[in-house]
Amino acid sequence: MPKRVGQKIKMTSVDELLGVPSVAGCDEIEVEKIRAFKNHPFKVIDDDKMHELVESIMMNGVLVPVTVRLVEDGNYEMISGHRRLYAVKEIGLERIPAIVKEYDDDEAILAMVDSNLQREEILPSEKAHAYKMRYDAMKRSVGRPKKYSQFGSISQTDEVLAQMIGESRNQLHRYLRLAEVIPCILDLVDKKALALVTAVEVSYLDTSVQEMLYEYMMDNDICKAFQLYAVREYLKEHETITRMELWRILNENASKDESNRFQQLTITKKKLQEYFPVFYTKSQMEKVLYQLLEEWKKQNNKSEE
Repeated sequence: MPKRVGQKIKMTSVDELLGVPSVAGCDEIEVEKIRAFKNHPFKVIDDDKMHELVESIMMNGVLVPVTVRLVEDGNYEMISGHRRLYAVKEIGLERIPAIVKEYDDDEAILAMVDSNLQREEILPSEKAHAYKMRYDAMKRSVGRPKKYSQFGSISQTDEVLAQMIGESRNQLHRYLRLAEVIPCILDLVDKKALALVTAVEVSYLDTSVQEMLYEYMMDNDICKAFQLYAVREYLKEHETITRMELWRILNENASKDESNRFQQLTITKKKLQEYFPVFYTKSQMEKVLYQLLEEWKKQNNKSEE
């Protein structure tokens, strides 16, 4: 069990917690007036590191002010400091030290992404959406006043961004493609269950096909890139694909090893309904099927003798 806050911690006084760091332009802002950045791509997780941050703030206060921008309704949008804001809310503080910046929408995106990319651990899903947000903001900036000129032309945007983030151009494009993958499949990449290059192949499929693909992977096995190549080849000649057709293609192109041999059998609900009464439960149907298989096995063994 992770250590929870409040256990054997030397409590800092309220006055110390509310103290404003000596940073130029820093002020205190009501926590209730700060909202998360729209489509914030970085996850705020209540893990051991968050518990450490909460304890640190309880003991020392907020040492580094958050960065926000004023929005039209008189409230503020968080630019940098979502984890600190979460920790402050956990403690129950009503105000937080903050620096208010005058950013337009694209400037805010650039600042938000850049500040969060300094984290030690960044998930593939976070990189995907963060890179996509920054890439789109940089493309929109082309042709604007000179303060944006360092981004060059639209054709150069990926090269400039790749240099900024320390990725190759090809790897950047892989992450940009990941932004087109549905969350449940992208979560498999974060968990290292699905290879990044395979997820890139998934990104070229429509959302509805991706949803069927996820269902297949949950019922059978994680797909490989060559299986998805076959699906994409099918879709070149067909506008749509049914669930059954998708599963057929994936099964036919699955690895032909012994362990996978028993993962390629699919019996549809519609087919089962032809043989079982509507009131039969799943367990009753399974029992009948096992009995029939056992009888078939005995008969098959006799025929071989």
